[in-house]
Amino acid sequence: MLILVTYDVATTTAEGRRRLSKVSKKCLDYGQRVQNSVFECIVDSTQFRKLRYELEELIDTETDSLRFYNLGDKHKTKVEHIGAKASYDMEAPLIL
Repeated sequence: MLILVTYDVATTTAEGRRRLSKVSKKCLDYGQRVQNSVFECIVDSTQFRKLRYELEELIDTETDSLRFYNLGDKHKTKVEHIGAKASYDMEAPLIL
């Protein structure tokens, strides 16, 4: 299934900037960045629960926020892209 992960991490402190970096890196472990604080992740339900837990452990719920949008398995009909920075198909074969 395709999960869209968005986040807003307060970066007014050094600790906030470190949290932002950690959240970004954790999202990269599961998917691709499509905008500054937006990631598309192809995961199964177990991977999604793990991703959600790991991100919740990183943020400060008093100042930061996370949003998860479940676009499901038929996401190709639900996502339309216009403009620069086209994403790659994460489910396509990887050719080296």
